[in-house]
Amino acid sequence: MNYGSDKKSAVQAKFDAQKIAFGPVMFQAARALRDLDILKCVNESPEGITIAEVADRLELREYGVKVLLEAGLSLELVRVENDRFFLTKTGWHILNDTLTRVNMDFTNDVNYLGMFSLTESIRTGRPEGLKVFGGWSTVYEGLSKLPPEARESWFAFDHYYSDQAFPEVMPVVFRNKPAHILDIGGNTGKFAIKCMECDGHVKVTILDLSAQLKKAEENIRKAGFEKRIDLYPMDLLDHSEPLPKDHDIIWMSQFLDCFSQKDILELLRRSKEAMHKDSELFILETYWDKQKYEASTYCLHATSLYFTDIANGCSQMYHSEDLLRLIEKSGLTVQETIENIGISHTLFICKK
Repeated sequence: MNYGSDKKSAVQAKFDAQKIAFGPVMFQAARALRDLDILKCVNESPEGITIAEVADRLELREYGVKVLLEAGLSLELVRVENDRFFLTKTGWHILNDTLTRVNMDFTNDVNYLGMFSLTESIRTGRPEGLKVFGGWSTVYEGLSKLPPEARESWFAFDHYYSDQAFPEVMPVVFRNKPAHILDIGGNTGKFAIKCMECDGHVKVTILDLSAQLKKAEENIRKAGFEKRIDLYPMDLLDHSEPLPKDHDIIWMSQFLDCFSQKDILELLRRSKEAMHKDSELFILETYWDKQKYEASTYCLHATSLYFTDIANGCSQMYHSEDLLRLIEKSGLTVQETIENIGISHTLFICKK
C-alpha cells in the first residue's frame, strides 16, 4: 500500500515547512485565543470587532490582544476587514468543537512539555517525557498521581473516543446473550457499567492494574452494580500469569494499542488459552489505515508519538495489518470485522 504524496509546489512546501517550524508557538497562540475568550468575543460580534474593543470587553492589554489576533490571521482562526475581526470556520472549531477541545487539552496538559524528550525516547525505547510528571515506567502506573489538569485531560481524551463507540457496539456484544464478560483493561469501569445498563443478568469481570481498579470500584459502587461486577487486579505484562477462564466474551477496547507488538502477541495467546470453544474475543481499536477522513489519520499518527514519549515508549496506534498478523500468529481467527464505529473505531471479533 502507498500513502502520502509529494505533489505540492515548492513554494507551498516551504510554507508548510515554516508552519512546522513555528508549530509549537502557534499552538500556544491558538490556545490563548481560546482560553482568554478572545475567539468567543469575536464570535459574539457578528458585525466584527476591533482589537481595542476586544481588549476593553475582556479587560486585557491591547498589546496582548493585538499580537494574538494577528497570529490568529496566519492560523486562519480569524479574518479582518477594515480593522474589524471576524471568526472563520476553523476558529469556530477551535472554540466550539468538542473533539478539537479534547485533543488540544490532551496535547497541552499531557504531552507538551514531555515532547521535548521525544528524540531521547526514540533512542532509548523508554517514555522519557513522562519524567515531567514522575518516575514511573509507564503512564498507567501514575494516572492517579498526575496533576489534576493532566489527569482530567487524559481521561477526557480516552473517554471521548470510547463514549462514541460503546452505544453502537452494544447490540453486537449482546446479540448472543453472553452470561459473563471479561473486560481486560477496564480502566474506570465505563464499559462494564454500560453492560449492566444493557442487560439485567450479565456479569462482568474487570481486569486491570490495582491502582486503576480503585477508581472503577468507586464508579461501580455509585452506579449500584457491585453485585454483578467483579474486580481482578493483574499486571498484564506478567505473561506467566494466565487470564481467568469461563467467559463468553473477552473484551478489549482501546487496549492493545497500549502495548508493543511482542506484548500484544503474548496477550492474544493468553486470551486464547482462557477461551472456551464458543468464546469470542472482541478487539475494538482505531487503526490509522481505516480512517474515513485525513484528519483522523493525522490525529492517530500524532497519538502514536504520545505512546512513544509519554505512555510507555513501545506502542502506537497501529495499522490494521499489524494486528491482523498478530491475531493469526496467536492461533486466533477473525470471524467478523465491523468498521466505522463511533468516530473512528474498527471491531475485530475473533474465535479459536
